Amino acid sequence: MAKFQDATERRKARVRRALRSAANGRPRLSVHRSSKHIYAQIIDDARGVTIAAASSLEKDLRESLKTGADVAAAAAIGKLVAERAVAAGVKDVVFDRGAFIYHGRVKALAEAAREGGLNF
Repeated sequence: MAKFQDATERRKARVRRALRSAANGRPRLSVHRSSKHIYAQIIDDARGVTIAAASSLEKDLRESLKTGADVAAAAAIGKLVAERAVAAGVKDVVFDRGAFIYHGRVKALAEAAREGGLNF
């Protein structure tokens, strides 16, 4: 188990290191997925604040979604976080997939965020 955690942490650090050089002051759209839910937040690393956030744990989404762990939930979260970011005045971000592969739920969230008005 320790080897898996070490590899995951290395992969996450590698992705974040590449993002830091490519960001040019843009906020970061960070994604985390668990076995039951998916979370997204837009973080301004220069100020250390979260600008917008959304997750499948929110009450109004829980009632409308079948589960928080499928592609439909990820798309809903991507659209919601994009709406909140645009309302806060953020249009350009960098996508931080963390240690997760750009596939399935992570990809669905990213595509929905692009459709919602975010550029990355």
